[in-house]
Amino acid sequence: MADSSRYPATARDWLQGARPHTWANAFAPVVAGTGAAAAAGQWLPVRAVLAAVVAWALIIGVNYANDYSDGIRGTDEDRTGPTRLTGGRLAKPRHVKLAAFASFGVAAVAGVVLSLLSAWWFILVGLACILGAWFYTGGTNPYGYRGLGEVAVFVFFGLVAVLGTQYTQAGRITWVGVAAAVAVGAISASVNLANNIRDIPSDRATGKITLAVRLGDRRARRVFAALTAVPFIASLALAAVTPWALLALVAGALSAAAVRTVLSGATGPALIPVLGLNGRAMLLWALITAFTLGLAAS
Repeated sequence: MADSSRYPATARDWLQGARPHTWANAFAPVVAGTGAAAAAGQWLPVRAVLAAVVAWALIIGVNYANDYSDGIRGTDEDRTGPTRLTGGRLAKPRHVKLAAFASFGVAAVAGVVLSLLSAWWFILVGLACILGAWFYTGGTNPYGYRGLGEVAVFVFFGLVAVLGTQYTQAGRITWVGVAAAVAVGAISASVNLANNIRDIPSDRATGKITLAVRLGDRRARRVFAALTAVPFIASLALAAVTPWALLALVAGALSAAAVRTVLSGATGPALIPVLGLNGRAMLLWALITAFTLGLAAS
């Protein structure tokens, strides 16, 4: 009884610890990759669902892993934003770590099945993704503390997720897939960067050297705007496949609001809505792009 009062995390706290506002970063690349697969001549629903399970479980795992690793280091004790299970002393660190490993386990199982249906060597890709997720803030020398977080997001939730989804369904990678991968990877990285811009003061104080800390506040905000623009530039290129791809530009309304907020100099809690705006913009862009590419291929 005393133990539960000391660690009073509720089901809602655990859900918030999984950071649902980041889930678009998992689903958008699978949607975009499936659209690219359709444009390449074949999309397979079962493999798309398996890819979505892998990406979703990975992002939940990385969120719990970050909560655990940042919490035990003390870098989560003075931050705005979502619930911190470890830093907020709502749950035992060991339990948060187990939640991360359980999520990685789900991703591994779905990934193995997907690999056996497509190409066995994707098992190695999946292993690299899990290691990348853990060592973002875990281990003795986390690369997320060295300004490489946005690079990792671009690679794993952009290039790997989109192109992996396309390859497991269509059996090949095309320039359309690469364009979609760069687009999703860039705006996904912008969500991570917005989070780190918000945390510049606390990260600098605790020695967590994120890309935002390295760049400084003003330059980080400009990079955010540039990353946010990439999907809409990609839409112009994808119009060569079908002019209907330009419909994805409507997602720019959400991103424009996010960019205005960031460039206005908003700080602290005022930056929290930016994550949701760009997350929704990314998912909407992926959905429209995938639909139009699929329509053009049918």
